[in-house]
Amino acid sequence: MLCLTSGYFASNTNALKQLPSILHILLLSVVTLLQLDLGYSHRILATFFFPARSHSMITNAIIRELVKRGHEVTFITSMSMAKENLGPNYKEIPIPPYEIWPEIQELTKRNSVLEMTDVDNLTFLRMVNLLGVATTDFAFEQPGVKELIHAKDKVGKYDLLLAEQFFNEGALILGHLYQIPIITIATFGFANYLSQLFGVVSPWSYVPHVYLPYTDKMTLWERIHNVAFSGFEDLLREFSYYPRQDAILQKHFSKSLDRVPTIKELERNISAVLLNSHVPLFSPRPLSYNMIQCAGLHILPPKALPEEIKQFLDEATHGAIYFSLGSQVRSAEMPPEKLKIFLDVFSSLQQRVLWKFENESVKLPPNVKVKSWLPQADILAHPNVKVFIGHGGANGVIEAIHYGVPMLGMAVYSDQYHHVNQGKKAGYLLGLDYRTVTEEELKGLLLELIENPKYKNNMKQASKVFRDRPLNAMDTAMYWINYVIEHRGAPHIVSAGVQLPWYQFYLLDIVGLALVLILLPLLLLALVCRRRSPEKKPKQE
Repeated sequence: MLCLTSGYFASNTNALKQLPSILHILLLSVVTLLQLDLGYSHRILATFFFPARSHSMITNAIIRELVKRGHEVTFITSMSMAKENLGPNYKEIPIPPYEIWPEIQELTKRNSVLEMTDVDNLTFLRMVNLLGVATTDFAFEQPGVKELIHAKDKVGKYDLLLAEQFFNEGALILGHLYQIPIITIATFGFANYLSQLFGVVSPWSYVPHVYLPYTDKMTLWERIHNVAFSGFEDLLREFSYYPRQDAILQKHFSKSLDRVPTIKELERNISAVLLNSHVPLFSPRPLSYNMIQCAGLHILPPKALPEEIKQFLDEATHGAIYFSLGSQVRSAEMPPEKLKIFLDVFSSLQQRVLWKFENESVKLPPNVKVKSWLPQADILAHPNVKVFIGHGGANGVIEAIHYGVPMLGMAVYSDQYHHVNQGKKAGYLLGLDYRTVTEEELKGLLLELIENPKYKNNMKQASKVFRDRPLNAMDTAMYWINYVIEHRGAPHIVSAGVQLPWYQFYLLDIVGLALVLILLPLLLLALVCRRRSPEKKPKQE
């Protein structure tokens, strides 16, 4: 009996000793399950038709995070992520990148993207409209997309459609086919047409068109230009762009659907938009509940730099300048006379220059290093980087603000002019016109940014404002994606303005009625007065 009792106590003593380890394992398991968010796993269909690498930085970052959090994602994309091995929750439907440059070249008569500084805004607007239609048509012709379109038992297969908000509105028909709510991603931030799309009137008196080089404080002539250009885009979209996209839908879906919805009808099913914007990138403007600002989605904690780059920056005792014109504009396409200006100025500086330059065989001064590709965000995080020379693209400006690096902005096209002027207004950026740049101007601007502490201080303040938000950018996006799914499209956050035709949205029907009520009595009065006035008798000779 004693032996049995002793054995009983011994076994229980061992069990008690193991209890903390068991509890520890259970606790870790619970934390892991919470991190994976398995209780909120959803099936998401995502589309990315437009072959722009800078845009894919935003969409791909969201896809990675969704998969990481346990969601199942089917991604139609022209920028494959297959090499990343995201795991069984990720399925990719690849489409070949559409060759957009031949069409751009034909329309603009330019030989390189760098030459597009001279392309007027009306031509650029026509260009993106045409490319949007062409890339949408191209995507619908791909076998993988066709298979998805013609699949049986669509209802209940997915919980959400996630689509880029950039001239590929035809993709929204997938939300109609699968009967799921839609969230779009505006990778470029704000645009004029988002006003009607989300039922918010943006006053053109102080909200500049994103393609125009204006801030929220415009002169009379700038406001006239802004109103004319913004109004022209609305008319172009209504009477040219939408009919073209509708024709694409009719071409691909008229045989499989009893009635093909119009693009405007599909847009009314959008529950929310994730905007690649946040203060101080854009000036204050009206927003609806479902316009979610979450700029900085693509920014991750800095990674270790390649040893060669790290050593180059670490040994920059006077600081370093980072120079990149993004993924679309190639520095190597600079004409020899422009390239000479930049290299001569760089050679005269004490600072080292790290330049994303696509031709690594170019002859360089000893303080300049070029690479065809560079980890931009990780470089901007290095404490020795004093100035960032960039083209003013949204992602580059966001990274510069995040890490507090003053900029020299050299805009080439599109929203780049807006970001450069917004930065000049806030005092963390100086602008440079590539077309007229001289050695004296370039060197003077760089030395001003390096030696005058106000630019660094202004950028630090901008960085503080940019980072100060209730949730970080990615957590904000994930919250609203879950919110829209859980609330079945969340119709309570969608403005009634999206249901109005454009002439009612801008109160043109009321303006017209008011003009009739004012002019009709005046017209009647004029007729009465004319009838009562005595007719002049002809003079007799």
